Amino acid sequence: MVRTRIAPSPTGEDIHIGNLYTALINWAWAKKHKGKFIIRIEDTDQERLVKGSEEKILQTIKEYGLNYDESTDIGGQYGSYRQSERLSVYKKYADELIKKKAAYYCTCTKERLAELRAAQQKQKQIPKYDKHCLTKQKEVKEEIKKGKSYVVRLNVPNNREIKFNDLIRGEIKIMSDNLDDQVLMKSDGFPTYHLAVVVDDYLMKISHIIRAEEWLSSTPKHILLFEAFGWDLPIFAHVPILRNPDRSKLSKRKNPVWASWYLKQGYLPEAVLNYLALMGWSHPEQKEIFSLDEFVKVFDLKDIKSSGPAFDIVKLEWMNGQYIRKLPISNFQLLINNFYGNKLDRDLIAKTSSLVQERMKKLSDYMFLCEFFFNKPEGYEIDLSGKKDLLKKMHESLSKVVDWKADEIGKTMQDLTKKEEVKAGEFFMILRVAMAGKKISPPLNDSMEILGKEECLTRLKKLL
Repeated sequence: MVRTRIAPSPTGEDIHIGNLYTALINWAWAKKHKGKFIIRIEDTDQERLVKGSEEKILQTIKEYGLNYDESTDIGGQYGSYRQSERLSVYKKYADELIKKKAAYYCTCTKERLAELRAAQQKQKQIPKYDKHCLTKQKEVKEEIKKGKSYVVRLNVPNNREIKFNDLIRGEIKIMSDNLDDQVLMKSDGFPTYHLAVVVDDYLMKISHIIRAEEWLSSTPKHILLFEAFGWDLPIFAHVPILRNPDRSKLSKRKNPVWASWYLKQGYLPEAVLNYLALMGWSHPEQKEIFSLDEFVKVFDLKDIKSSGPAFDIVKLEWMNGQYIRKLPISNFQLLINNFYGNKLDRDLIAKTSSLVQERMKKLSDYMFLCEFFFNKPEGYEIDLSGKKDLLKKMHESLSKVVDWKADEIGKTMQDLTKKEEVKAGEFFMILRVAMAGKKISPPLNDSMEILGKEECLTRLKKLL
């Protein structure tokens, strides 16, 4: 059975948009093969844990519709799915590695390691551990018995070519001499990523390890661990890292990177996932808009390009707008209600939604365009103080309108424009700002019909 996973660390506010991309690929591959998609929480970095992060990550993934089959909140036959609850498992396998001489104890101090690194950098060598403690394991074990702090390191063999096949990148070869004797167990008894990920992926029967390319350089170390345990290798696929349009790496210093931010701004989950699906991959029919079901049907890992795709929020906005415009009006109104926490007048939403659906790129645009329906303008984008004569005539003409409909309002104002010999553009801009406070609004005549005759006259009178 195909079993895929993501393993987020609860060390930030939420799941990173790049990790959501990886989650989408893992989810789609599992669904395509009627397999299982698992979420495992990697919380071994206890110093950087953020309270509530784990719950937020799982909540956001659910809100995007990437439903998973096993995790900390729903369980599963291979739990626990939280690494901090699996420490005895990792210790057992670390001890096994030591017995097989695939790993060893190290009691080197931070000072010695810093001096070693500085010396290697000075000589322009690859910074890595020099196997100092491997040469004196008997002495090291005596030190540990007396209470000295220690770690467990991977014993990387010398001068060996390690090669593996990546579904996206083809055959990859790395010489072991370029690898460090990675720490596998820290002095606090917690495993590092490298030991925990291999043990967990094996025990949880993960068939495909689909992760970001930043872990590509760690894969040879993981292969050494799989081999030391005598376990079959899973299938590897390293997806590209999302980049800004200028090719720089996505970072929270430059961009909104938390996946929930996009939902809070009114991006639709299906639009975001559609856009992420196109990162490094193209639909066989060159479609840009397609459903998740269609993506699962036509997607293949081998079709992902290895170069880092550009995550362009402007293009995402465009795509989100396409999704909004295709919504049935009743669905659109429901989304607006939900987005604003059901705090807005439902009748007003029903009356105004058709005026703005074609203009919106995200749900948060609604109040930008429609706030004046709910609240009188508190300020005006152009100075109307010198327009009182025209405003007075607008008030007089509109007060005579009996059938308060958009067409009649428009005809009355057109007649006034000709009578006063004012340019239509200038005339209607003044009226628009008087009603909405802004130079941009939904269609003016329709908006005034919705506001009602009394309210429109009140707004004009306020300016006189």
